[in-house]
Amino acid sequence: MSLPEDASTALQVFQEAAGWEQRARLLMQWGERLPALDHSAKVEANRVHGCESQVWLVASLDQGRWQFAAATDARLIRGLVALLLARVNGLSAQELREVDLADWFNQLGLSRQLSPSRANGLNAVLQRMGELASV
Repeated sequence: MSLPEDASTALQVFQEAAGWEQRARLLMQWGERLPALDHSAKVEANRVHGCESQVWLVASLDQGRWQFAAATDARLIRGLVALLLARVNGLSAQELREVDLADWFNQLGLSRQLSPSRANGLNAVLQRMGELASV
């Protein structure tokens, strides 16, 4: 499966980063690029359960391709969610089901920085994306 353009860009930038400190800065920068989610979308129905941090997720379908938007108050999680969105936005429901979250963050060089609770939270976000895409 080929990567969406944003995911290819992220992969190149993170793989060129020299060490964890540079990747941490990049992670924060990606989080800052996450478009703000309208306040009206921050409702319980859009909240992802299974995250220690509060994460809201909305989805839309455009010509068979899914687009997701998300918000969180946690800076590090915002960066991780932004990278997840880069990986999944523009995918079909079938392609979305095939995304390997652990492999994606491993390719980015971030898997060692994912605590079990963060990994569980991101998996919950990906699972919720799958639920939204299968409705």
